[in-house]
Parts: sequence; C-alpha cells; structure tokens
Amino acid sequence: MTTAQTENLNIAAFDRMPSPEEIVARVPLTDAAANVVLDGRRTLQAILDRKDPRIFVVVGPCSIHDPVAGLDYAKRLKKLADEVSDTLVLVMRVYFEKPRTSTGWKGYINDPYMDDSFRIDEGMEKARHFLLQVNEAGLPAATEALDPIAPQYYGDLIAWTAIGARTSESQTHREMASGLSTPVGFKNGTDGSLDAAVNGILSSAAPHSFLGINAQGQSSVIRTRGNAYGHVVLRGGGGRPNYDTVSVSLAEKALAKAKLPANIVIDCSHANSWKNPEYQPLVMRDVAHQIREGNRSIVGLMIESNIEAGNQPIPADLSQLRYGCSVTDACVDWATTEEMIRNTRDILREVLPQRSQA
Repeated sequence: MTTAQTENLNIAAFDRMPSPEEIVARVPLTDAAANVVLDGRRTLQAILDRKDPRIFVVVGPCSIHDPVAGLDYAKRLKKLADEVSDTLVLVMRVYFEKPRTSTGWKGYINDPYMDDSFRIDEGMEKARHFLLQVNEAGLPAATEALDPIAPQYYGDLIAWTAIGARTSESQTHREMASGLSTPVGFKNGTDGSLDAAVNGILSSAAPHSFLGINAQGQSSVIRTRGNAYGHVVLRGGGGRPNYDTVSVSLAEKALAKAKLPANIVIDCSHANSWKNPEYQPLVMRDVAHQIREGNRSIVGLMIESNIEAGNQPIPADLSQLRYGCSVTDACVDWATTEEMIRNTRDILREVLPQRSQA
C-alpha cells in the first residue's frame, strides 16, 4: 500500500507558487511606500487609543479588478483625503480576495485575468504592485484577510485589515489576526450577532502558535505576540441593519462586558444598506449625527465606492467591461463619494475636538 492510493485523490495538480521572498524581490517595498504604511498604522492606532480625535473612513471599490481604474480612483481619493484631513482619515479599500456564498469570481489574486485560468502566482505579484502604487500615491490601504498565507506576500503594504462576517468565527483567521501588523476590524456575523466579532477580538489579542509559511515559503510554526488593536465592525445582518443608536448601544455593552475598548466601526454597505448603494449616504449621515449628538464609541466608517455607480456582470469579452464599475457588490459613484465625505466632515468638523476632551 502506498500513499498514492490514499492521498490527494481529488487533487488535479500542484503548481509551484513563488515564495513571499521571491515576490517581494520582484516588487520591493520603497521608502516612500513604507512611510505611508507606517504613518497610516500609527494614525489608526492613535484613533483607537483616543489620542487622535478624527474618524477614519475605509473607502473604495468592493473589489479591485482593473488596476488602471483602481489607481485612477486612488489619485482622486488622495486629493479628497488631503482636503478633509483635519477631520477624517481616509484609507483606501483595496480588496483582492472575495469570499463567495457559493460560486463566483474569487478576486484579483485568484483569477487576475477573469477567465478561470486562476494564475494565482501572477495575481499575487500584480496585487502587490498595485498596493505599492496606492501607497506611493500617498494613501494608506485596507484589505480583507481571507487566505491565511496571503499576508506574507503583501502585508507590509497594508495599514488596516478586516476579518469578514463569514470568517470572524474562524480559529484560523483569529490566529492570523493575532500576528498581523495592522489594526484589525472583526465584522459581526452574517446573522447580525456580535458574539463572533467580540470573541475574535479577545482571541486575537492573545499569543498563538499555528502552521503557516515563512518568507522563504517553508512550512513553519508561527508564534505570535497577539494584536492589541482588534475592534468590532457593525455591518448589519439577520435581515436588519445595526448602525442605529440602539444597536450601537448594545455593541458598547457587549464590548464592556468583555472588558474591551468601546471602539466601533460602522460599515455603511452590506446589510446596513440592504445591499442598495443608494442607502449608503443615509447610513453615513445618520452615524455622523450620532457622533455629533454625543456618541463616543464610533471611531470609523466604511463605504463601498467606485468611479461609476452600481455593478456589472463579467462579460465573456472583457473589452466590454465598463470602466470604473464594480464586478462584485454595487457601489456609489465618485460624485456621491465626495458628497458623503464632505458632508460628514461638515457635520463633525467642530465637534470632534470636544469629543476627545470629554
């Protein structure tokens, strides 16, 4: 009897993947990008520590599929970020991996050519190159950590990380979060419950030891120190939004019971907007008024935004793709994005300094 008779029975092939070290050598971190990453992380940590009274906003496309349009968006966002920097800290949403409920396009890393060729080796390098461009444009970047190996390839270019609603309960993702170099937002479950997010924050704050790979691509036992900057992201679920004052108060109580800091981020999209991007501005205005009226726990917001509104199916002829329009969740367009962020700045500009002193 051999292992060939009992192992890998459903594996079609093992294609070699370049190691993190190889990919980083091809797309090395520059001083300019490193400075943006470090400044972004320090700023987010200061907000979570209540040393910086500003609100951070993770804003950008649901997913990146066209790096040209993505960089166009980044340059627009950088100008807006500079304009509102006295009140808001803008972080570009750069999502490469898309968790699917059943099937569908899995994202730029998994299938960069959008043709089911799954050139993950090329997708990883392309993703790292795009992140480098975003940071060199002066914008810190945020992403969702889905594959536990992927952060070894581009984690040095990320300022904020989300753990999604489907994975907040996953031990693998809690262990990974404990070793990430960024603040980490744990989303509430798809059913709307907070337990997975709160327990995820508690778990990731502790040291862990687990299997992974090192920079050379070798299997390794990874031993982490724990991540002190976990926080909850309310994204709605279970058939209802949870950005309202009652839901935020319940989240505050759940965090207090767990002896965790009252740091809450509101995702204006997903179930909080009933997956209708037209409602995102209403959610953001409501949350801004909660802060204006005295809320002290909301530290951040998330927006799904692109150059063009809505979304589109992936056509067989990729030349037919509409420029700057999402191929995953529907987004608000750039004009709406500017209006949302400027309005929020106007609402909060005078109250945030007092909020930090209260």
